[in-house]
Amino acid sequence: MTSFRQNPALAVAGLLAAIGALPLLNASWLLSVVPLAAVLFAVWAWRSGTDATEAGLRVRALFGKREIAWSRVAALVPAQRTVVAALTDGGQVTLTGVRPQDLPELVAASGHELGEQPAQ
Repeated sequence: MTSFRQNPALAVAGLLAAIGALPLLNASWLLSVVPLAAVLFAVWAWRSGTDATEAGLRVRALFGKREIAWSRVAALVPAQRTVVAALTDGGQVTLTGVRPQDLPELVAASGHELGEQPAQ
């Protein structure tokens, strides 16, 4: 299994922002949303990512995950800073944590080589 994750510095930055926002709780309870948002960001940064195996992809987000078999992936399309999996049903899934330069490693995790067409 190959795992692609966000930079861990994002989670640390979210936790530091939450700690820095704690004094806002003394000002007003309405401002409690600020440290909560920072904590949620930190959890998202720590948890989100994509796992690739020979069976398929597992895309993890803040509250859940989505499993996609390789047979449902029509193409892997590099975008500006990420990679999008175009599905056979016409849908698209952004592969969190996967950068365009990670494509060869992602394809290798599928058990195929770049440019190789899977057997139908």
